[in-house]
Amino acid sequence: MTAEQIIEKLPYRSPFLFVDELSKVHEDGIEGYYTLKKDEYFYKGHFKEHPVTPGVILTEIMAQIGVVCLGIYLFKETISENMMGVAMSSNTIDFYNPVLPGEKVFVVSKKDYFRFNKLKCTVKMFNAENKLVAKGSISGMMKPVSV
Repeated sequence: MTAEQIIEKLPYRSPFLFVDELSKVHEDGIEGYYTLKKDEYFYKGHFKEHPVTPGVILTEIMAQIGVVCLGIYLFKETISENMMGVAMSSNTIDFYNPVLPGEKVFVVSKKDYFRFNKLKCTVKMFNAENKLVAKGSISGMMKPVSV
């Protein structure tokens, strides 16, 4: 399964799709990018004079790249004709640097375990200067569903 096929199978669309590119995909992890557009809908109300990307959006970016995309890859044999049902079951994220409108972020995810349809990953997010933005763990329940 190619990176493009994984992105196509994501259950999200604009304005809630936060994956531009996957640069590495393998059984034990995944890496990918997202560039935050300067006119993203959430900047309008998150610090009116100096917009900053909300932590919940940074967490969502890490979850989409680091857990959902990896889960689609791990289920590649099963979901050829089905959609993927996804539910985040837990996350613990620490934040270290802000992400501003227009910035590109890079997510690195390492699989901790995948059993009984639950995928848990250690995720890290870096900015374009390779500074750590956030890190932690995200777990999600993954299940192919009929269309």
